Amino acid sequence: MPLFTYRARDKSGGLITGSIEGVRRDDVAIQLDHLGYIPVGIHEAGSASFSFSFLQQNLWFTQAVKPEELIIFTRQLQTLFSAGLSIIYTLQALIDQTENLFFKRAITRILADIEAGGSLSDAMARHPKIFDSLYINFVKAGEAGGILDSTLDRLALLLEHAKETDERIRAAIRYPKIVLFSLLFAVIVLLTFVIPQFVKLYSGFKVPLPLPTRILIGADHLFHAYWMVFLIIGIGTAFGVKTWINTESGRMKWDSQKIKLPVFGNIFLKTALSRFARVFGNLTRSGLPILQTLEMVSMVVGNAVIAKVVNNVRESVRKGKTLVEPMKISGVFPPIVIQMMAIGEETGKLEEMLIKVSDYFDRDVEFAVKNLAASIEPILLFAVGGMVLFLALAVFMPWWNLISVFKGGH
Repeated sequence: MPLFTYRARDKSGGLITGSIEGVRRDDVAIQLDHLGYIPVGIHEAGSASFSFSFLQQNLWFTQAVKPEELIIFTRQLQTLFSAGLSIIYTLQALIDQTENLFFKRAITRILADIEAGGSLSDAMARHPKIFDSLYINFVKAGEAGGILDSTLDRLALLLEHAKETDERIRAAIRYPKIVLFSLLFAVIVLLTFVIPQFVKLYSGFKVPLPLPTRILIGADHLFHAYWMVFLIIGIGTAFGVKTWINTESGRMKWDSQKIKLPVFGNIFLKTALSRFARVFGNLTRSGLPILQTLEMVSMVVGNAVIAKVVNNVRESVRKGKTLVEPMKISGVFPPIVIQMMAIGEETGKLEEMLIKVSDYFDRDVEFAVKNLAASIEPILLFAVGGMVLFLALAVFMPWWNLISVFKGGH
């Protein structure tokens, strides 16, 4: 018989939670009614036997909420809430519609916290793996101003923009990644299966081998004799670089170099600037204090260099100065951003100007990504052509030398 978890109110209004067996949800409601309880929520927990659902609830691969799931949740929450439904009923409906069991359990706990008298923002703050500080502060601002529905709408737009930005970045690096991995795979196959056969053949020659062939034979010997060492070094290097990037100084240097890369650097910079303007504009529109807004922007902008400039802007505002002066000094922000922010600050329409700045950079990044293939194709063709030429010379030059020796012998 299935096991159901329930939340109910007793005659004094106190919240009671527990579990009970029943054939259907209606049967459980009847049992609770006989006990003198008013059902608030009833959900099937499943049987106690080991099943795939048990794996889904306990293994690591379900302990995450995808960006699109969070966007859908936010959109549904905003729609139901703006329709005049209570937050209790809204969350109950979202629990039934959510398929991700990790997310479903989190929403269930949020509902229980609200029923116990907590606020929505405080209940969400207990789940930092799902709701980050930006999300929590948006909800908190909506609760404080009584405009939670419009705040959730702006938050959903912001999440959608962040997802689109990430997709642009992935699209930008997908083509070169495919080419480089294909080239690496081809080299490994050659060194594993093809080159050893030529090494056996060339080892019987009594003539000196050309330099490219000697380099290739040496690489073949190193690959077969020390491949485990190379693998360990590669894994260790990747782990070390990742650990270094997670440090404050490492992240600053990495992000500084990333926006200076040829071709890609401009895309990374404009993407970060778009995120800065979009988040700053939406937070300003939500009515958060400017110092709190700038602190949150520095945390979510996605680039340590720009985050440092935002912190400098925050200190400038704290001292009663303007927003744009630290941005001019940094040299990171283009003149168009500084000019539009200055106009917005003077006219009191800063949030509108920031959204326009974000839209401008979004179009610029989209155009750059579309033309990325044409920009990097010459570099990739040069790299692939150079590798093919080297392999061709290494393999065929000994044959040409042998032909010359045989002709000379005749």
